[in-house]
Amino acid sequence: MNSAVDIAIVGGGPVGLSLAAMLVLRGVDPGKVALVDAKAAEQASADPRSIALSYGSRELLSQVMAWPTAATPITQIHVSRRGSFGRTLIQSEDYGLPALGYVCRYGDLVQALDSRLPAGLQLLRPVTALKMQTLDDHVVLDLSDGSTLAASVVVQAEGGVFGEQTAKTHQRDYAQLAITATVHADAPPPGVAFERFTSEGPLALLPQAGAYSMVWCVSPASAERLLVMSDADFLRELQIMFGQRVGKFTKLSVRHHYPLGLNANPAVQARCIAIGNAAQTLHPVAGQGLNLGLRDAATLATMLAREQSATTLAAFERQRRSDRTTTIRITDLMARVFASRSDRAASQRLLGLSLGVLDFLPPAKRVLAEQMMYGWR
Repeated sequence: MNSAVDIAIVGGGPVGLSLAAMLVLRGVDPGKVALVDAKAAEQASADPRSIALSYGSRELLSQVMAWPTAATPITQIHVSRRGSFGRTLIQSEDYGLPALGYVCRYGDLVQALDSRLPAGLQLLRPVTALKMQTLDDHVVLDLSDGSTLAASVVVQAEGGVFGEQTAKTHQRDYAQLAITATVHADAPPPGVAFERFTSEGPLALLPQAGAYSMVWCVSPASAERLLVMSDADFLRELQIMFGQRVGKFTKLSVRHHYPLGLNANPAVQARCIAIGNAAQTLHPVAGQGLNLGLRDAATLATMLAREQSATTLAAFERQRRSDRTTTIRITDLMARVFASRSDRAASQRLLGLSLGVLDFLPPAKRVLAEQMMYGWR
């Protein structure tokens, strides 16, 4: 069967689903929107991965009544450099907010957004877009079920991890792997997230449902060693690297890993534009990737609600350039500079001390906190 819509969204993750819901909220006829999703709804809802959402992202998701009920608030972020006395604390109470951000399951967020999709929206799943042909006034997608879909504009929201995308304008291989798992500790301070920089990369612990979602960025050689360790040995290594701020690590879930790098290609094509991870795949330091994608979706929804044209897509790219560029530069700089020398190097000690100095510079800390919560506005 062949069909035609005004807006086709390829990708049914949080960014694609948010865009669909926001378009309808802004007055677009749901019958003129199609969402092409490679995964079945049950598969996406069962995804156990943890994701970090800023306070600004909660505001955007609340607009479409898709805030997940099971989200753990982050009221304080503790940032430190291993081997240095310097540290900085960012606290929600300093900004009059209930939280700086939240941690939830990917599947819970997808399920919440799925429940807000309006009747009449063309939901094609599990279906993959195989080929795209751009004509003068529309785009034609060839789909894996044998049908075609014509649209005035196509939004590519199908993300991925570093290494799965090609032909990017900006690309960097950090020569790191992220090891992820859920870890438990016997004295966790409530609501505190930790970002600890080491000689190989950042180590993040995000509070979630009484435990921590861990992201530990290390070299490929270290990852190979850590992934084959027993749980007890892994927790011992983690304790040495992290210290005693949450007490003793007591329990570990199954470990997963993925490569880290930067892919960024925000340039617009004639009638197709990329948002979220399809436009930029970032290092997980500071947890900015999904939040940047949700800001993409909110801006694009507002603009496409007025006009679905190539001119609109070009204007969107110009409007989003500052936020995207700033966020990419900050995460790239943090990923490289704080992991460029050994823990004992003088330059890293100075960087660590600079974190302590930041506590005495409220305006500078406010700029950093607002970037993390709301992006560059």
